[in-house]
Amino acid sequence: MERDLFDGLRNWKNSTDRKPLILQGARQVGKTWLMKEFGKNEFSQVAYLNFESSVRLKSLFIQDFDIKRIIEIIEVELKIKINPQTTLLIFDEIQEVESGLTALKYFCENAPEYFIVAAGSLLGVSMQKKHSFPVGKVDFLQLHPLSFNEFLKNIGEVSLQNQLEQNNWNVVASFHEKLVALLRVYYFIGGMPEVVSNYIKNKDLNMVRTLQNKIILGYENDFAKHAPNDIIPKIRLIWHSLLSQLAKENRKFIYGQLKKGARAKDFENAIQWLVDAGLVLRVNRVEKPAMPLLAYSDFESFKLFFVDIGLLNAVAGLDAKILLEKNTILTEYKGALTEQFVCQQLKPKHNLYYWTASNATAEIDFVIQSQNEIVPIEVKAEENLKSKSLKSYIEKFAPKKAIRTSMSAFRTDSWLTNIPLYAISCL
Repeated sequence: MERDLFDGLRNWKNSTDRKPLILQGARQVGKTWLMKEFGKNEFSQVAYLNFESSVRLKSLFIQDFDIKRIIEIIEVELKIKINPQTTLLIFDEIQEVESGLTALKYFCENAPEYFIVAAGSLLGVSMQKKHSFPVGKVDFLQLHPLSFNEFLKNIGEVSLQNQLEQNNWNVVASFHEKLVALLRVYYFIGGMPEVVSNYIKNKDLNMVRTLQNKIILGYENDFAKHAPNDIIPKIRLIWHSLLSQLAKENRKFIYGQLKKGARAKDFENAIQWLVDAGLVLRVNRVEKPAMPLLAYSDFESFKLFFVDIGLLNAVAGLDAKILLEKNTILTEYKGALTEQFVCQQLKPKHNLYYWTASNATAEIDFVIQSQNEIVPIEVKAEENLKSKSLKSYIEKFAPKKAIRTSMSAFRTDSWLTNIPLYAISCL
């Protein structure tokens, strides 16, 4: 399977000021596979340690952080000889071993010659709890579910994907209907690597849904296994309300939908746990679309999206026919589904926000900061190109660029550019 982040790993390897690398990402997005594949292709040898499955290794860093001792124990455990120049050390599920994250600091300071990649299913949650986190002593990369671009490459549409990357719209226009059809397939399958791989091999959408439900069950089991006991019920309430929250016309997260009288302070820790675990994507509102966007972020108003569009549809129990055909029965949910897709494609590359007018008469689905510009992005589920909110925004703020993304082909007008949904990740 081809993953875009492989280039990021290669750049890390060749960096002159390389530090131990932490690979972040939700469970089941393919971190372990990517680390091993990277090691197999770029190094002579891989020393893979899984701290969750090995009881003996759980005491590796308790005694001290003497690198010589640590390396010797690893060599005995794996029955190999480690050459720091040609061996990739993989510390998987590093959050399961005491002082594992702290040990990365000592590798950085005392043995920078070693190539180390660390990962963990709930590493984001663990990092928030560790007071001795090695700030400034590690590098980071984030792995997400496969984007639509990655999906195209892996199903054999490499040439078509290259045309999208190059914004060669004259060529892309000839394949518009094909790309729309493939996009609908992606809506159902999503980007979880195991699911995509199974679809490529078997072309069986029933098996796809079975795997998606298995992943969702695994996530829900993680709540009970890893979350603090006092917030587990709140995490479950939030998780099971995400679909109904997104299905509203106004997709702002409403605490009152969780239970009567619910308040932000009662649920903010549970929301943060889900965000840190990588299971939900959070998009805050901006009060004013100005530089820098973070300074105008309203942390009390936000939207929550699933980690993956395929899992969202599995939770909804949507039949493949509804997604693969132009079906009118989805109504408002179709807009939520499209916003989920766009969020998932843009989040790895951009800090996403949304904007609403103070009187709630207009809303821009997403706003990004690109170089020295603030770019509004309006999302349309099908080919309805009316842009009342976007026009209102442009009249008020006069941005240099404005983008609408829809099922329509690429086109430019004097005041906006319409980018097909299947090309939005090339933005």
